[in-house]
Amino acid sequence: MTRTQTTEAPLDSTTIIERGRRVLALEAEALHLSEQALGEPFADAVRLLASCTGRIIVAGVGKSGLVGRKIAATFTSTGTPATFLHPVESVHGDLGIVGPDDVAILISKSGESDELLGLIEALARLGVKRIAMTAAAGSRLGRLCDVTLDLLVKEEACPHDLAPTTSTTVTLALGDALAVALLQAKG
Repeated sequence: MTRTQTTEAPLDSTTIIERGRRVLALEAEALHLSEQALGEPFADAVRLLASCTGRIIVAGVGKSGLVGRKIAATFTSTGTPATFLHPVESVHGDLGIVGPDDVAILISKSGESDELLGLIEALARLGVKRIAMTAAAGSRLGRLCDVTLDLLVKEEACPHDLAPTTSTTVTLALGDALAVALLQAKG
């Protein structure tokens, strides 16, 4: 079977629309759950970011890294110095941008990304406070950070659970919530 062949019948408009609505419904439900569950860890994260006298360092690998770049850009756009640090590049010299007055936001759905866990050790040695954003609060990432924000994602919209979809939506929205809450906290 070639890439363009499929085992399913051709898709009619109704099927396509239903599938699109399912994705939006799953993501909307996950955002609603995150909104309802938002609590003291979020307030702790905003207070930690507000006390930062350096810059916010955002890190993640893969799709989490792509979302992390946008989150760093949002912080910068709202008046808080921030930069994205790729965990792999950090061990090849880029860790030099990090100082003890910085606060790091570390993003990983599983909370077990080896590249990110290696960066955590270096950040801890530098005395950098760490905020985890993960769908596995009990993961190593969650346990090694000062504050853990649980993404509460139980199901990706991707039917094969291969592509991060719901998790990236929730991560992006939570990053926006942090940036706007921080903007307001700083006046």
